[in-house]
Amino acid sequence: MSSLDIDFVRAQFPAFSEPSLQGQAFFENAGGSYTCKPVIDRLTRFYTQSKVQPYAPYEASRLAGAEMDEARARLAAILGVDTDELSFGPSTTQNTYVLAQAFRQWMKPGEAIVVTNQDHEANSGPWRRLVEAGIEVREWQIDPETGSLNPQDLENMLDEKVRLVCFPHCSNVVGEINPVTEITAIAHAAGAFVCVDGVSYAPHGFPNVGDLGPDIYLFSAYKTYGPHQGCMVIRRTLGELLPNQAHYFNGDVLYKRFTPAGPDHAQISASAGMADYVELLCAHHGGPEAGAAEQGVFVHDLMQSHEESLLQPVLDAVKDRNAVRLIGPSDASRRAPTVALSLNCPAEPVAAELAQYGVMAGSGDFYAVRPLQAMGVDPAQGVLRVSFTHYTTKQEIDQLLEALERVL
Repeated sequence: MSSLDIDFVRAQFPAFSEPSLQGQAFFENAGGSYTCKPVIDRLTRFYTQSKVQPYAPYEASRLAGAEMDEARARLAAILGVDTDELSFGPSTTQNTYVLAQAFRQWMKPGEAIVVTNQDHEANSGPWRRLVEAGIEVREWQIDPETGSLNPQDLENMLDEKVRLVCFPHCSNVVGEINPVTEITAIAHAAGAFVCVDGVSYAPHGFPNVGDLGPDIYLFSAYKTYGPHQGCMVIRRTLGELLPNQAHYFNGDVLYKRFTPAGPDHAQISASAGMADYVELLCAHHGGPEAGAAEQGVFVHDLMQSHEESLLQPVLDAVKDRNAVRLIGPSDASRRAPTVALSLNCPAEPVAAELAQYGVMAGSGDFYAVRPLQAMGVDPAQGVLRVSFTHYTTKQEIDQLLEALERVL
């Protein structure tokens, strides 16, 4: 496989030629990525040319609707699912909340769901609230030393009462990539549906959800170089089983069933820019000329290979440091480049100090209060988090390592 052409990649992101950002190395990508030019161009065009109510017969409206449909069709194809199995909502947290209401109506008191304490609160809190409806909530717990989830522990928790298993593709603080297909098979064998939070995984390459096998897959477009939308795959069998959460007359359209409010037309339209970007990368690097899912896999692997080569030196630099605890695996092939460090002091002043060396990094609990507490980390003290994606350069990694050397 060809290696990533980093100059070509960065040319697709206006942020890298923005004067106010020169010399700043961006390491808070897990909180939201820079936006690629195809998305910005589409958003500008929509607001300029077709910011009207879509799907009416006049031309500007017809174009608006066509662009929204294009975004859904092309992204669904990359994700390996049917067009109507992908829906958009204001955020992943909001999408999960809506889904939880559907399950609240569908499940019977005494039935059970499984959640983890490795998740961001978005794929944990809304499900845990179902206890109010008499639904049993079982917690699949991480290893307090490593932060890992053991699939064997899940197997021991499942019985005929469990209707849903919720877990992250990877945690936004632990970073370890969970074996989605294996876990999904375990849950399905016990008769349970599966909901995967892919928010921290998708920025590192869109997954083929069809091949992975879960019934629900969630991610946030503003972390995958796009606009602020939550993307939600719900496979047909489950989507048609759950009660409609939208206007009653939209209940027979799968992608509308879990969108109770009017969608953001412009941002949905601009989401097609993410598909444009995948196609651009694929073509430039000599990937497959046809097949959106195949192109998605090619770009996914291209991104991950580049990220892995940059990540291992970062892990090596911090894993054996005194007064620093690396959360999650120290092997780059097992994790996403989202690296949380527990320090023997509050993390926020350290992040502020990094900023003086031109390194933009995050600090805090990142809505991952439960996993931090489970691993003995005080959420009030927080962790220092450095996270990057495929558009990060070796020079920026060197800048980060030099800055860490100084502040740690």
